Amino acid sequence: MKWTSWVTLLGLGVIAGAVVWSSFLIDRVRCEVCLEFAGQRACRAVDGPTLEEARRAAITNACALLASGVTQTLACERTPPQSIDCSP
Repeated sequence: MKWTSWVTLLGLGVIAGAVVWSSFLIDRVRCEVCLEFAGQRACRAVDGPTLEEARRAAITNACALLASGVTQTLACERTPPQSIDCSP
C-alpha cells in the first residue's frame, strides 16, 4: 500500500475513535413512558441527551408499537402518557 493509503486509513481510524469516545461522554437522561392507545398499552425506556428529547423519543418509540400509519401515529403521539419516569 502507498503511504497515502496508510495516512487515510489512520485518519479514518482517528475520526471513528473520536466519534465512539464522544458518545460515552454525553450526559444522558433516561425516560420510561407508558402509553395507552386504541385499547393497547406499551411502555418504552429511552436514553437521550436532554429530558425533552428522551421523553419525546420514548413516546415515539411506544407509538411505533401501538399505531399503524401516519394518521394513527400522529394521534398516538398527541395522547398524554399514562406515566412518565425520567432520571438523569
